[in-house]
Amino acid sequence: MADTSDFRNGLIIKFKNEPYVIVEFQHVKPGKGGAFVRTSLKNLKTGRVLDNTFRSGESVDVVRVERRKYQYLFRESAGLVLMDNETFDQLTVSEEIIGEGQIYLKEGLEVELLLDDKEQIISAEIPIFISLKVVETEPGFKGDTANNALKPAKLETGAKINVPLFVNEGDVLKVDTRTGAYVERVKN
Repeated sequence: MADTSDFRNGLIIKFKNEPYVIVEFQHVKPGKGGAFVRTSLKNLKTGRVLDNTFRSGESVDVVRVERRKYQYLFRESAGLVLMDNETFDQLTVSEEIIGEGQIYLKEGLEVELLLDDKEQIISAEIPIFISLKVVETEPGFKGDTANNALKPAKLETGAKINVPLFVNEGDVLKVDTRTGAYVERVKN
């Protein structure tokens, strides 16, 4: 058992029977009354962020977690097949664990899984920036550059994003997986 004096950013605690990570915390000692700790907590399963206040010295359950790197192999009807980079064991995880970022997964991409002490998957993280090839887009016309105009493009994983007019089929783009936004063209 730990208490509020052990709080630090990134600490994973069990709160309302769910794993939460402490995003931000602040010890407050008002002039009147007892001290307390104001926190911002992020649910590792749903991604929702909530604010909560703990009394100073209140005990909390710390969740012991392990981060393991896996390689994405392919998608099947049961879910996504990943391979452990150290033991080469394969496991199938449901698509809900990776969430919306799964549309950017391509073969060989590294995925980091967060496992609790019972070897259950708490969450998965894909890289923030991924380089993907454009397989389909309309050609841009010279002089069509007023006000940062964008056009739709289809990437090699099937994801659709908006890109600047100068992007052509075959270009490799850096994409932000959190927002699905175009970042820049990558030189081959």
